[in-house]
Amino acid sequence: MRQFLVRHGESVSNLEGRVQGQEDVELSPLGREQARRVADWARGLAATTAIGEIWSSPLRRARETAAVIAVAIGLPLSLDEQLRELHAGIFQGHLWADLERTFPDEVARWRSGDVDYVIPGGESRAQLAARGRGALESLAARETPGMIVVAHGGVLTAALGSMVGREHPLLAAAAERPFTKLPALANCSVTQLAWPGPRLVAFNETAHLDD
Repeated sequence: MRQFLVRHGESVSNLEGRVQGQEDVELSPLGREQARRVADWARGLAATTAIGEIWSSPLRRARETAAVIAVAIGLPLSLDEQLRELHAGIFQGHLWADLERTFPDEVARWRSGDVDYVIPGGESRAQLAARGRGALESLAARETPGMIVVAHGGVLTAALGSMVGREHPLLAAAAERPFTKLPALANCSVTQLAWPGPRLVAFNETAHLDD
C-alpha cells in the first residue's frame, strides 16, 4: 500500500510569519494556487496508480487543500482528528519573530530539543510524533491500495522521524525547520511511504509546483 503525504498549501499565517499550531486558518491566494497544482498532480497520479481514499486533517488549511484534490480525482474526503498539527499552546497566534521576547523561558526550553517538553497549554514533540505515527499506521491498515493524506509539516515530519528514524538519508539531508528541529516540508510538497514497512520512497517532492 502507498501513502502519498501532502503538506497543505500556504496559509495566511504562513504568509504572516505567525505560529499556527492548531489555529484554524485559511489558505492564502498562493496556497490556493498550490492546491490547484497539487490537485493536477493527483489527477495524473490517479490515472496510473490506484488511489482509493483521501484523508485530511480537519484544520481548514489542510481541508481546503484536500478538497481541491478530492474534486480533481472524484473521491470523497474523509477527516482524521489525529492528523492535526502540533498544539503549540501559548505560542499559537504569535509572530515567530516575537516569541523569544514574549516567552523567553518557554522558547529556550523548546529550543533545547527536549522531546518531552510540553509547550504550556499544548503538546510535546514526543506526543506529536506518537499521535502522527499512530494516525499513519492506522490509515495504512485500511483495505485500499493507495491513499492521499493531507496534513501539516510538523505532524508529518515528526511521524516520519518516529517510523523511519531521523537518521534516514532523505530526512537527514533535509533542511531543518527553524524552531522545531524537524525536517522541512514545503507547502503542497509530496512525500511517499510504502507499506508494509514503512519504507520512505520520496520526501518533499515539489516539481509539480513549478511553472
